[in-house]
Amino acid sequence: MNNHVMLVGHVGAPPETQVFEKTGAKLSSFSLAVKMLAGTEKERTVWFKIKAWGPVAERVDKYVTRGREIVVTGQLDIEVYDNEKGRQEKPAIRLSTFHLCGRKPETAEKSGEPQPETDCETLAVAETSEAKSGRKKSAA
Repeated sequence: MNNHVMLVGHVGAPPETQVFEKTGAKLSSFSLAVKMLAGTEKERTVWFKIKAWGPVAERVDKYVTRGREIVVTGQLDIEVYDNEKGRQEKPAIRLSTFHLCGRKPETAEKSGEPQPETDCETLAVAETSEAKSGRKKSAA
């Protein structure tokens, strides 16, 4: 991995999932609100787009809920698109692992969805060449 990003924040909305017909690949994406301080400035919230593919996307769909505190690790990507302002670039995180932390949001508790037993639990590790070869890879 050329770069590595770790962010702690709260999920902004439930994940949106796409399944691509030609390949069967699954993509889940969600927004993550991260509080940041810069020098003497006031605290501000920065939003990141988080994208998960394959088995990690399945775990995102199962466990990630709006408002939940989450730790994400992954690779920084830059999405390029054109709009009325011209060519624009926006950062996105390609999710490798995530950890659910803190208290469960009330909506998740009432929904009856399975939730981890601990306050902070690793729920997904991206499939890598190391995982395919049978060697164990650390989740943290």
